[in-house]
Amino acid sequence: MKNLKKQSLLVLLLCLFIPGFCISQTTSPPVPVAVPMPTQQNKIIIDKIVEATHYKNYVIDFCLETINEAAQKEKWNDQKTVEITESINYKNFRDAVYNLFAFYNEIELENLLKTYKQDTAYQTTNVMITNDALGYNLEIFANDIVRGKYK
Repeated sequence: MKNLKKQSLLVLLLCLFIPGFCISQTTSPPVPVAVPMPTQQNKIIIDKIVEATHYKNYVIDFCLETINEAAQKEKWNDQKTVEITESINYKNFRDAVYNLFAFYNEIELENLLKTYKQDTAYQTTNVMITNDALGYNLEIFANDIVRGKYK
């Protein structure tokens, strides 16, 4: 009777673990998720929105502030500060802005552009400045510039 219980337990355990082992051998690794990007026409409208809101200047000013803070804290010489400052290039950050607007259609972007052009108060409190994800990406971008990633 004891042998029968041991054999039943062994068969039960094998039935539980063999399928799990076989399945784990056949599953493929996770596929990287593509970052959504707007259409080419929408990118043109987004660039106009960035221009209307002066967001490019905001990005550059933010990076300059971050560089100046790091230069003072780490006691950089003028040459290093200038070298890091010259590495600021909005084009390296532009995809993060495009990604923010990836789910807007052309009509929504056109309406947003009209609003930004007409209302100067709306320009300074725009969605790009108030968006937490984009703000976080901007901080990462500025810190990468400070570390010399974009030399």
